[in-house]
Amino acid sequence: MHPMPTEHLDVLIVGAGLSGIGAGCHLRAESPGKSFAILEGRERSGGTWDLFRYPGIRSDSDMFTLGYAFKPWEEAKAIADGPSILRYIRDTARDHGVEERIRYGHRVVRAEWSSPESRWTVEAVRADSGETVRLTCSFLFGCTGYYRYDEGYTPAFAGTERFGGEIVHPQHWPEQLDYAGKRVVVIGSGATAVTLLPAMAEHAAHVTMLQRSPSYVLSLPARDPIADVVRRVLPAKAAYPLVRWKNVLLSTLVFQLSRRTPNFVKKVIRKGVQKQLPPGYDVDTHFAPRYDPWDQRLCLVPDGDLFKAIRRGDASIVTDGIETFTERGIRLASGAELEADVIVTATGLNLLLLGGMSIAVDGRDVDLSTTVGYKGMMFSGVPNLAVTIGYTNASWTLKGDLVAEYVCRLVNHMDEHAYTQVTPLAPDPSLPTEPFIDLKSGYVLRSIEQLPKQGPRAPWRLHQNYARDVAMMKYGSLEDDAIAFSQAPAVAAPAAPLAA
Repeated sequence: MHPMPTEHLDVLIVGAGLSGIGAGCHLRAESPGKSFAILEGRERSGGTWDLFRYPGIRSDSDMFTLGYAFKPWEEAKAIADGPSILRYIRDTARDHGVEERIRYGHRVVRAEWSSPESRWTVEAVRADSGETVRLTCSFLFGCTGYYRYDEGYTPAFAGTERFGGEIVHPQHWPEQLDYAGKRVVVIGSGATAVTLLPAMAEHAAHVTMLQRSPSYVLSLPARDPIADVVRRVLPAKAAYPLVRWKNVLLSTLVFQLSRRTPNFVKKVIRKGVQKQLPPGYDVDTHFAPRYDPWDQRLCLVPDGDLFKAIRRGDASIVTDGIETFTERGIRLASGAELEADVIVTATGLNLLLLGGMSIAVDGRDVDLSTTVGYKGMMFSGVPNLAVTIGYTNASWTLKGDLVAEYVCRLVNHMDEHAYTQVTPLAPDPSLPTEPFIDLKSGYVLRSIEQLPKQGPRAPWRLHQNYARDVAMMKYGSLEDDAIAFSQAPAVAAPAAPLAA
């Protein structure tokens, strides 16, 4: 009996979320002759937007930049709810012929590169049978995001076993959780916490956001008034890029001002917060972080819904430490006790690059933390591999579109020149390196040692600047001193199989 031949693909995409679907659409349009498939570990597409089901889940970027460049966002709200975003992703996959390329329940666990063969051998475990499936591909494209899907981050709080109510993490929201008329405490101060507070306050008796330290909170209209005008007077194909660039430039301006004149931006944000809260509210305790703007992500609240809930008295914020959980709630470092029926630990994520798969190059395991990122999407010494990691200071998809377009340019360029291998080269080891992600958020700092590094200048530097990246990734040269293209030696013909 002859062994079954291993299936080979030109490009293998890992992950069927926002990035993976976008990558598939770009390949269909820009590299139409390439065979590809998308392996998805879960049973449904959508990634983040399918996994998270907590009340009020929404984008923390406007949809004109979180939407794909090639598919205009047509709904009214610029800050959209999770189900609308999920529908948009799935509609895109269906309309662009990508849905049929997805293989669900295939969790990729390992990828091994062979230079003589110029190909990856990829192992995936099937969810239905536990069977290991092997495929080969010429180019591996990781679109898994950068956090762990099966487990959110929860600190070790003392006394949790004593609490008589329910404790839930937003990443694992119980479908049947009933909090109507109940007292809810949300632990955290990031984007998830500021989303949960007004959403749960609509039905709960009262919601308290308990934070160890505040975040910067910025109110934006749920509908973009300029976008509404532009879309009324121009066709969608003309209006969408205009609005997209308007929002890109605005967010870039806020980021650059935050880095160059942090005290000015602090004052502007504080004034905006103070205007929306009741007279005499202690803004400096609850809304004045110890860090500068954009050292961590800004929290966006559409139409000031967080502040409206506080003004109505449906919600409140407590800034204090946690001493222990009690039978009835949480005892604070100050000695006060917060009574609760439900406690939500909106305490963050665990980072996990490439979905946790292991990587080997020519028989040697690769520790990605020892590599240096090339153009924010490839790693030194690792051939024919790209990953999508979105911006920290802007929409994820802005970078996702650029990376997907770059990969298409790259594989087309390799075909044109008969290259079979492309490998970023490590920069001079005497040059200084820095963490790959420059945020000071807890979820980043907890995992910083696991991530690749970045160098002092391009192409090893992440500038977190969309306009610069457009010039470099969309129009810049594919060949430079930091990357090597090569042809594999001819592979010997396989021996004839033994007779059965």
